[in-house]
Amino acid sequence: MSAHTDDSRQITGGIIWKQLLIFFFPIMLGSFFQQLYNTVDTVIVGQFVGKEALAAVGGSAAQISSLIVGFFTGLSSGATVIIAHFFGARDKRSASRAVHNAYVLALTGGIILTVIGIALTPVMLALMNTPADTMRDSVVYLRIYFGALTFTFIYNMGSSILRAAGNSRTPLYYLIVCCFTNIVLDILFVAGLGMGVEGAAIATFLSQALSAVLITVRLATDRGPLRITRKRMRFTWPILSSQMRLGIPTAVESVLFAITNIVIQAALNTFGTDVVAAWSAYGKLDIVFWMVSTSFGIAITSFVGQNHGAGRPDRVKKSTWICLLMDLAVSIAIVAGLLLLRTWLFRLFTTDQEVIRIGCRMMVLIVPWYVVYAFIEVLAGALRGVGDVLVPLVITLIGICALRVIWLVGAMEISPTIEAIIFSYPVTWLLTALAFIVYYCRRLILENREKHVDKQTRV
Repeated sequence: MSAHTDDSRQITGGIIWKQLLIFFFPIMLGSFFQQLYNTVDTVIVGQFVGKEALAAVGGSAAQISSLIVGFFTGLSSGATVIIAHFFGARDKRSASRAVHNAYVLALTGGIILTVIGIALTPVMLALMNTPADTMRDSVVYLRIYFGALTFTFIYNMGSSILRAAGNSRTPLYYLIVCCFTNIVLDILFVAGLGMGVEGAAIATFLSQALSAVLITVRLATDRGPLRITRKRMRFTWPILSSQMRLGIPTAVESVLFAITNIVIQAALNTFGTDVVAAWSAYGKLDIVFWMVSTSFGIAITSFVGQNHGAGRPDRVKKSTWICLLMDLAVSIAIVAGLLLLRTWLFRLFTTDQEVIRIGCRMMVLIVPWYVVYAFIEVLAGALRGVGDVLVPLVITLIGICALRVIWLVGAMEISPTIEAIIFSYPVTWLLTALAFIVYYCRRLILENREKHVDKQTRV
């Protein structure tokens, strides 16, 4: 356990901003390569097959897959927090049990959702008003994607386990290997063999399978509490209960995010293939921001989790504010870059001028508001790290999900335009960010009062 112990001690005792960056960069790069799977699919099918294939891969199918993966990623965050707490407290036995719980959850959850997803694919796509000219390709792509869901869950959970122990580098190395495998297979199947959308989906399937094998071998050969064995592969109900208690609110939050995105996708689908293709391309470009901001959220959750488990409230507070400043600085740079290069970036996906025009308009409306979202990601991540998951769920449910749907319904009645639909994002981000700031600051004030009362009592 020496390597994991060293990582844990640095997190609970090193220079905060340096340790955050050391922890953040592998997560960010990992997020980049994770998203590159679908982005490469989108670029290659858009250039070699056409805008209908681009809409099929990046439209409704992408939103549905994001919903499923987002749900399980939320569940895995509960495992991350529990394992991080055990490592921070140096409880090896409980850490090992939590690791086995997490892996079994990934395996069983993946199998169940694979069967359900494959069976319901046509129904889900129909409910989203998927354009008729993209329906067949969307069904093919999404069913093959569901076939790889167990592999995706195993890799994501394995990565969460390693990060909870302070190791954010190993998942990155595996992901880089698998990402380049996906690129090579995409070019071979789509550009070389002319297999279209099906070829892109098969390439992703094989790459995800490889990532699951690599992460499983890493855990099986570990010399410390991260090691998994078949005979210990079972649920320990008290630990599973704690993981689910922390993970389910985050999972529900992720699903609600995805559902609102699906509602918006369904509304945009009514405007035709050009709009769907533009939104699909935009969804791959704005992933630059999401992979950075989400990585800060993941980093601060694990960082705060270990320091909370080690009884270091001072580092919990300092690391949260430092992480927020980092996220804000990077977000401003991303906003500037996307706006300046927007036309050239859309040309990477398509040569259709109308699609490019619509996409650029979408970007101008949404991108400047990314700075606001940084507050949501970091503060919610810090709260999850100390085990506070219910209030962030409620804030997200009301601020982003409910208000976004209300805005969308009103917009479609009063002003049924693309701009009115798109602007639901900035409005709800702003309101939710304000709610998180108020709640987090109020929590700090209450904690300071309790400390003051304790000191007076002791005196």
